Amino acid sequence: MRLMTAMLLAFALPALAQALADGEIRKVDKDAKKITIKHGPIPSIDMPAMTMVFQVKDPTMVNQVKVGDKVKFEAELLPGGRTVVTRIEVVK
Repeated sequence: MRLMTAMLLAFALPALAQALADGEIRKVDKDAKKITIKHGPIPSIDMPAMTMVFQVKDPTMVNQVKVGDKVKFEAELLPGGRTVVTRIEVVK
């Protein structure tokens, strides 16, 4: 059982790491709970590189970043065409 769990993790972790897109914070709008990110491709939602305004899933995310921060993030395309950042990490 442990061997199987280890093997599953070995295959799953690289896929999870690939799900994060690279970007740079261009604007933070705390009142509107939105961030503008200049980003590379986001394969998980089939989005090319661009600069875009995103809503955030968790309003506290706008307090985790500032203009100029390099980030890795995950986004989700919601019904109706809205794209929401569901996870964000500042790259040190």
